[in-house]
Amino acid sequence: MINNNLYPWQKKVWQHLNQDNMRLPHALLLYGRVGIGKYDFARYFSQSLLCGNKSQQGHVCGVCSSCLWFKDESHPDFRLLSPEQEPESDEDGTPVKKTKKKTQISVAQIRELNSFLSLTSHRSGGLRVILIHPAEALNLASANALLKMLEEPAEGVIFILVAHQLQRLLPTIISRCQKINMPMPDESQALAWLSGQGMQNVKEHLAYLDGSPIKVFNEQLQFTQLAEIWRLLALGSRLQPHVAAPALIANSVETGIIALQKWIYDIVAMRLTRQIRYHVAHTSALQALAEKVNLSQLFQLQKKLDALRKLALHPLNHELQMESLLLEYTRIFTHT
Repeated sequence: MINNNLYPWQKKVWQHLNQDNMRLPHALLLYGRVGIGKYDFARYFSQSLLCGNKSQQGHVCGVCSSCLWFKDESHPDFRLLSPEQEPESDEDGTPVKKTKKKTQISVAQIRELNSFLSLTSHRSGGLRVILIHPAEALNLASANALLKMLEEPAEGVIFILVAHQLQRLLPTIISRCQKINMPMPDESQALAWLSGQGMQNVKEHLAYLDGSPIKVFNEQLQFTQLAEIWRLLALGSRLQPHVAAPALIANSVETGIIALQKWIYDIVAMRLTRQIRYHVAHTSALQALAEKVNLSQLFQLQKKLDALRKLALHPLNHELQMESLLLEYTRIFTHT
């Protein structure tokens, strides 16, 4: 039976990495689509490498001192680098309260690894593990600093890089790693796993989030709000913008914009191909809207939505912006 810390679609990759004759490289690069469990896999594999009593299949014991340290986020032989770790600073370098989410891994974070690399493992003959997530958050300076470490790897150290967008990494970084293309679950695997978590309407939700079961699981609460948004958008020309606008931005401005973008995408798809991608349960409503829509006006609305999405984090009056867009939405349908 596969361990609960792995997803069913990762079983073959796990078996490959835990072959008896498998000699681990000094750097692994796990890459693939967002929302398929790459980071969870990397965390569990890191714990497995450090576990003092793992099974023949490589699964952790969960009770040794190493596993307990790992669970407590205090393992002396493990380092995690991610953008959120970099604090905000004022002009004289004094850390101040964090005001925004970081998007890059800084060169300072990479350089701080030098002291870690100079140490020996806490366990005699043991490994040390550095997990970098997401690897595309490395900027040019931090990527070049990391490259030097990969070119002259320290003894007993394994780097694990997790990437959603392989094309954003330096080719020289990629060439120093063993690449592993992390599998995307097929629909039956994803539906079975989500149903096993006790979730409802899993087929519809999986379609909406592009086949990513992890995103569906993590964003369950969003679908309650989305159900109301879809009900309102199905009204077409009868929608009341001042009522719908607060509903669309209740969770976040970006979530509302994406919901409207996907809904419009399906109206276009229904009109042009008689197929839809995101809202299978709303086929009848979308078909009715597609028959009445003015495509030229719809494409103009799409452009405005794209522009507003880029400004989603700016301090604008988003409710007024959304009301204006929804007013245009009501006017792209012919009255019958």
